[in-house]
Amino acid sequence: MTTRTLPELHTPESLAGRLRIVLVGTQHPGNIGSAARAMKTMGLHRLVLVAPERAPNHESEALAAGADDVLSDAVTCATLAEAVADCRLVLGCTARSRRIALDEMMPRDAAARAVASAMAGGEVALVFGRERTGLDNEELQLCHAAVHIPANPDYSSLNLAAAVQVLAYELRLALLATGDGGAATERMEPPATHAELEGFFTQLGGVLDMIDFHKGRAPESALRKFRRLFLRAGLDAREVRLLRGMLADVERTARLAGMNGSETDS
Repeated sequence: MTTRTLPELHTPESLAGRLRIVLVGTQHPGNIGSAARAMKTMGLHRLVLVAPERAPNHESEALAAGADDVLSDAVTCATLAEAVADCRLVLGCTARSRRIALDEMMPRDAAARAVASAMAGGEVALVFGRERTGLDNEELQLCHAAVHIPANPDYSSLNLAAAVQVLAYELRLALLATGDGGAATERMEPPATHAELEGFFTQLGGVLDMIDFHKGRAPESALRKFRRLFLRAGLDAREVRLLRGMLADVERTARLAGMNGSETDS
C-alpha cells in the first residue's frame, strides 16, 4: 500500500537543521573553531567531531570569533560510523587520488544533492578528514560519494576550515534556492539510513561467505563493488528490508543444503 505524507513547508533554516558538518580526527583545536565560524556565517550550526586528537579549547574559542554556540553545541563521537549512523546521505570531502572508487561530485552538485535529501526528510553529513592525511579508505567506504574541490593543481592544499567554508557556501546557495516554502515531493518510503545500509552490507558479506561466492579470492574487492552498486542505487528503507529478506532466505536455503549434504554422506 502506498503511504502518503502531507506537503512539508521548508525554509533554509529548517533544512539547515538536517545538515551536519563532520570533522574526523582533527589535530589542531584552532581549526575546529575556524570551521565553526565558517559554518555560522553560512547559517549552519550542527558540528560533529570524530575522535579529535585534542578537544576544543581557548584557541578554538578565539578562532570561532562569535560562533561560540556552534562550538559549545558540537557533538563528539568515537567513530565516523557512529557520527553518521542516522544519515541517509554521507558525502566525503577528499582529494581525487584514492584507491576507493566513489562517484565524484563538484561542491555545487554535492550541495544540491544534500539539500534535496534534506527536503525529502533525510539527515545529511558532509565529512572532512584530518589536516595532513584526510579520510582513510575505511572511512571513505562509509560515504555515498566523494566531493572534490577543484583547486589550483599547482597549489591544491586547502586548510581544513577553508574547505569547510567552500562547502558551507555552496550549501547556503542551495538552501536559499529552495525559496520561502516549497512543498516536498511525496515519498513512498524514506531513504535508508546509514545504519540500515551497514546492516545490509554486513548480512550480504556473511551470505557471500556462506555460499562460497568468492571461490578463494579476497572478499574485500567484491564487497567494495557491491557497496558502490547499492549506494549508487539510493535504496529506500523498504527496498533494504526486501533485500535483507531475500538474503535471509538464501541463508536458510544454504543451511538446509548443508544439512541435507551431511545426511547423505552419513
